[in-house]
Amino acid sequence: MTLTLGPLLLDAGIDLTTAQVIRHTYVREHEDSGLRGIHADSTDVEILEYTRTQSAETRRFPLHPPRFWVVFIREGGDRARLWSVIENRGEISNSGILRTFDVVQSEHMADLRNRLVIGWNAPRTWRMSAVTAAKYPVKSIADAEPIRFPGFDRLILSYPQLQAVMREHRYGAWRTALSSVFGIYLITDTRTGRHYVGKADGTESVRHRWNAYATNGHGGNVELRSLNPETFQFSLLRVFDPATPTKDIDMAESHFKTALDTRRHGLNRN
Repeated sequence: MTLTLGPLLLDAGIDLTTAQVIRHTYVREHEDSGLRGIHADSTDVEILEYTRTQSAETRRFPLHPPRFWVVFIREGGDRARLWSVIENRGEISNSGILRTFDVVQSEHMADLRNRLVIGWNAPRTWRMSAVTAAKYPVKSIADAEPIRFPGFDRLILSYPQLQAVMREHRYGAWRTALSSVFGIYLITDTRTGRHYVGKADGTESVRHRWNAYATNGHGGNVELRSLNPETFQFSLLRVFDPATPTKDIDMAESHFKTALDTRRHGLNRN
């Protein structure tokens, strides 16, 4: 059975009725509008700028375009590679010839950017509804490029990012690094600014401890069970060699709880 684009869109949380699919082609300048086109070396900023400007003719572009635009770039013949999903926040100008939209890159399908290649069955069509494009076949999904570990002192992860680090192949170096240390970590509820200080020691490396959070959102901590982990932010306060005595890690944890006042004004119970 052939895999098609539709299940990937649905798996990414994109309602097919609220999305359109666009295929750009490389062109220096559009004859009809005079707009500068894109090329193989165009940056994401340039492609986004190019995408935000559309024709004012409603036969060429919908009067009320949907919220999500799934943007591909032609890759020879009948193939197209995913560039990004962008979110349309509404029209901001209309000259009668061109319309400009407030659009931003979305995290939907971010893990498939530049990896997903589909067959484009209508070579003369550059835009269509997601319902129509959902039937287009997936030609390939390339292996993800490894992402370099930034260092323990630069590590700040949102909850979705933490889940990606614990699950995706491209973060293998991150998991290796986090497996090599014990440490004191900080969870911040970004809705309220309240902190939770925790530790990884004994038989649990930072990776093992954080994987528990990625799995259930609370890691077994009673004080976090009632909170929505989607607004959590994870960072490291201090890392230790696994040979460090447990009492030294306990002292460091107690210090940070006191320094950040997480027992009275945060999320620590003890």
